[in-house]
Amino acid sequence: MRTVTMKTSKIQMKIAMMAIMSILFITSCNNDDDNGNSQPNASRNEPQQVSIDLGTHKLETYSQINDTEYLVVFESGLGYGAFEWFTTGIVDEIGDLSDVLLYDRAGYNNSEIGPSPRDIETLTSDLEMVVEPYLNGRKMILVCHSLGGLIARDYAIKNPDKVASILFIDPTHESFHNLNQAKEDFVYEIYVGLFGTENHGAPMEARELIEDDIYATNFTDLPNIPITVLTSMKQDQNNNDTDELHEGTRQTWYDAHEELGVGISDFTHISTVHSGHGINFEEPSLVIAHIIILLSK
Repeated sequence: MRTVTMKTSKIQMKIAMMAIMSILFITSCNNDDDNGNSQPNASRNEPQQVSIDLGTHKLETYSQINDTEYLVVFESGLGYGAFEWFTTGIVDEIGDLSDVLLYDRAGYNNSEIGPSPRDIETLTSDLEMVVEPYLNGRKMILVCHSLGGLIARDYAIKNPDKVASILFIDPTHESFHNLNQAKEDFVYEIYVGLFGTENHGAPMEARELIEDDIYATNFTDLPNIPITVLTSMKQDQNNNDTDELHEGTRQTWYDAHEELGVGISDFTHISTVHSGHGINFEEPSLVIAHIIILLSK
């Protein structure tokens, strides 16, 4: 395990800044009904909402299925449910072109809490079971944000025959992270505070961050399929604080994402200075454009 030396007060300051950004993003992604329950914003083609029983817990899915060539599957980042994608207009646009599937991971919104630990291996197993009823023998295009990038990589490596291509949106990468137990503890406590309980998907996933990085160091190369990566190079406060926290720079963040192209003959790496970590919120048109490109392949 890699360790760093940093005063506790400095860690708290950086994590607090990350928490503020998380609150802003989470707030923008939720639309409560009259009972205070989060509901997806209405789209032009309203997805079907179905619970999938995994045996140990049920996960809520949202799908538009018309038997198109590909199934576009959206994988969210840490702290985000499926609703983040509805607020951006991405689902509306892509749902007009292809079948789409979104879901809330265990402990998010209407999905039940799953068994611990909520690490990448477990989250990948959940994804495998969630997508199976919707694939019908075809391949998927994975669109993943942040922590969802680790899940997508694990899934694609284990199921290369089921993935046509992947769009990574500012994905988490083990080569950039510089975690120790103190940092993980603070991140965990932040998410407990944000959601008001330890029994929510976000803090349960945050508790496994170090283990996830160790797990990811053992990943083999991705299958040789079209891979596109969108990397935020914006010098905003959140990115600057993230760089300092992990003792990195925007360049080392970009370089970590370059590693996703090892062994890939069709690799596209796009950097943007117009949006921060939430590229799907700030530049949804960029995300839509690259999903469309992958759909054409």
